Amino acid sequence: MQSLSTIVHARLHNRRFAVANNAQGLSGVGTVFHYLVEDGVISSTYQGGRIRLGAQVGQVTGHNTFELLFHCVTVDEQLLAGWSRGTVGVDASGRTTLSFVWGWLSGATGGGESNYTELTA
Repeated sequence: MQSLSTIVHARLHNRRFAVANNAQGLSGVGTVFHYLVEDGVISSTYQGGRIRLGAQVGQVTGHNTFELLFHCVTVDEQLLAGWSRGTVGVDASGRTTLSFVWGWLSGATGGGESNYTELTA
């Protein structure tokens, strides 16, 4: 039997993602996320677009699910933090997709849903 983190690790580790949809959030065109996974623990950095620098830390919660805490500094010098729950998928061309439900914890209110698509060389 595969460990919980096997699918998430295979689809997320050392891969980069771009925003496909994030109508309520700050990340968007130009924001790139780079994920690492080790023993069920996830970390990432992100920047670009309206995000000067951001980081995430989290854990695998199921065979294709995970949860994250994130924080960032925007190009307007806002300091923001939030939470998200993500699901790993695969699109018709074989690229990894990520779907999130998320909310703000500090610096802003509200939340939303986001989708990311794997960047390929």
